[in-house]
Amino acid sequence: MIELYGIQKSFDGRMVIKDIDAVFETGRTNLIIGQSGSGKTVLLKCVVGLLEPDAGDILYDGRSLTSMNKRERVQLRTEMGMLFQGSALFDSMTIEENVQFPLSLFSSLSPLEQEKRAHYCLDRVGLSDSHKLFPAEISGGMQKRAAIARAIALNPKYLFCDEPNSGLDPLTSITIDELISDITKEFNMTTVINTHDMNSVLTMGENILFIYQGEKTWEGGHEALYHSDNERLNEFVFASTLMKRT
Repeated sequence: MIELYGIQKSFDGRMVIKDIDAVFETGRTNLIIGQSGSGKTVLLKCVVGLLEPDAGDILYDGRSLTSMNKRERVQLRTEMGMLFQGSALFDSMTIEENVQFPLSLFSSLSPLEQEKRAHYCLDRVGLSDSHKLFPAEISGGMQKRAAIARAIALNPKYLFCDEPNSGLDPLTSITIDELISDITKEFNMTTVINTHDMNSVLTMGENILFIYQGEKTWEGGHEALYHSDNERLNEFVFASTLMKRT
């Protein structure tokens, strides 16, 4: 579980994140949504430690991120999996080598154990026959699955996804959503997803945090979306969905 208390962040005197409280629960898909410029990416960067909040605290299963020293933060990093918007695979490495990369940096596994772990993760995401291929030799959806395999290589407690469906067709997006949901349950991870994909919001959002102009204005599950009287939320979610259908 990740808990946020009074998180604030400003740049050049402009408040971007305004006193946000939130709880991201273990074993569930926790989504952060909002318009471009709403502050959701800044919030996610604060949560993972890429930005320091100006005020507030972030607790990882009771451990304060803002109070951690460098060594403790390095240890916490080994408990995190990251899925970047553009997959961020290394072009010069095979898919297998990409998945092994975090293992070589942060684990004490032998090379043979690293290889076995990489194979297991690739098999788990349906890429059992793609170990020796390079990123340029596989589709965008397969690249995303390879990136998920790399993200879970260290068996993380926390999984962070930045726009996981960016650039994917609708059917592939559904596959990626289902995969993320499945591995969240399977590995009992705390999964936090920053997304613009309203189909994801309406189908996999077990806990949704809606940010408007840096403030949390709504929080709840995807089923509660249909009964919300929050006008800004309804306009953002359902107007986006309607536009995609027309």
